[in-house]
Order: sequence, then structure tokens, then C-alpha cells
Amino acid sequence: MDSLERLNEALAYIEENLEENINYTEIARIACCSEFHFKRMFSFLAGITLSDYIRRRRLTQAAFDLRSANVKVLDTALKYGYSSPDAFTRAFQNLHGMTPTEARKNGLSLKAYPRMTFQLTVKGAGEMNYRIETKEAFRVAGVMKRITLVYSGTNPDIAEMWQTIGEETVKRIEQLSDLQPSGIINVCSNFSEGREDNGELDYYIAAATTKPCPDDFQELEVEASAWAVFEVSGDWEKVQEAWGRIYAEWFPSSGFELNKGPEIMSSADNFSEIWIPVKKK
Repeated sequence: MDSLERLNEALAYIEENLEENINYTEIARIACCSEFHFKRMFSFLAGITLSDYIRRRRLTQAAFDLRSANVKVLDTALKYGYSSPDAFTRAFQNLHGMTPTEARKNGLSLKAYPRMTFQLTVKGAGEMNYRIETKEAFRVAGVMKRITLVYSGTNPDIAEMWQTIGEETVKRIEQLSDLQPSGIINVCSNFSEGREDNGELDYYIAAATTKPCPDDFQELEVEASAWAVFEVSGDWEKVQEAWGRIYAEWFPSSGFELNKGPEIMSSADNFSEIWIPVKKK
């Protein structure tokens, strides 16, 4: 069974268990990768977090069920894993724009999120230049903010950070740099799936350093790991495209999977390197 088949088997497991407890460890086992890797890969391929996909599918099915006059709201809430009618009503209204009771009425517009499947698409996107590097543990130091993960386009939280930190702070961060990846680096760490629409992460504008961390900066300890380093020529749109291709194209055929740790990007003169921590499957 190839990687694409395994991904779709994992999605089938989710579909078969929408009315049950969905075991993320079992999803990862079916997909033949770690839970951490599957969640990150799914987010890049689908454009939403795994937990949000499951939530949307359950609330889609709940809306179908409620069209039957014999189904109680409480029974529907319990069927799809909600501990109380109030929690179910809030989630249902956030997605559909109306309460479960209102959804019973004819002529009202509800949202449906169909079952997802992954398919192979040949785009002719061209070569990917990468190398594998092994690094001992190191530190990064700089400014950090907890932000919402955005899968395409400009992330407003990141844009605001760059607008507000000031040239003096940027210079101080640059002066800390004495390790590879060199210069100012963008560090994404501590990924977590949100309970509603989006995941979150800690975003650092920082430098890899052996120097002491200034009191007004935050630091992050990075464990020893192998790293897949991808070279990207072009603007931010090209970088985002490359990041997506790493998960959609490179990982499924590489024999590697994502290792726990931050994802790092260094950029200068319209050339970027994306550093992804990896381990052999």
C-alpha cells in the first residue's frame, strides 16, 4: 500500500468513527507515521487542522440527522461527542449560523462539508533542491508571539510583528547570530490544534546563537536532529508553495517523516532556506 492509499485509509477510519471516540494514535498507525507528522501533514494538505475537519464532518452529519422530526437535539449532541446540549448548540451555531432547533425548519441554508479524499495531481512543479544536515542541540533567541496558523496568503499576526519590533531590535537579533542557519530566522514552534477553526504556534523572529539571551528576549532550546533543508528562490508566495510541496510531494516519497521540533526559515536577497526536522521512518 502506497502513501496515498494509507492517507485515504486513515480518512476512512475517521469517517467510520464520527459517532465514536476517534483515536489519533490509530489514525497515525493506519497512515504509517507518527501522530505529530500526520497532523502537520494533514493541515498542509487540507488547509485546516485535523480536529477542525473532524468537527466539521460531525456537525455536517448532525445537520442531516436533525432534518428528521424524530431526532432529539440532546440525542444528536451525545451521538457526536458533545457533553451537553449547550456545547452542541454553540458549535452548531458557529458552523451553520443557526441553532439545531432552527435547522429543522424548511428553506434554511445549512453548510455541508463533504468527506475528504486525497488524490494524486501531477502539476509539473519542477525540481526541489534539498540537503540533509545533522545538527547538535542549539538555541534560538529573539522576540516571540503566539499566533494563529494561516495556510495561505499573508499572516496578519506575523506582518504586525515585523511592523512593530523596530530596526534597533532587528539589529540586536542579528548581532546574536553565530550559528547556522545564520542571520535573522523565522522560527515556528509548539504547534497546537485549536478547539475551533485554527491551529496556533509560537512564532519567533530570532537568531541561532551560543550567546546569552538578553533579558527582554525569549529563547528556545532546539534538540539535536537531522534536518531537511530546502532551497527556495523567489518571494513569499514561492516560499509558501515550497512549504506545501514539502508535505504534499517530498515527505510521501522520501522515506522520512517529521521529527518533533521547530520549523525554521532563513531569507536574504530573495533566497530562502526552509529547515524541517526529520527522522527516518
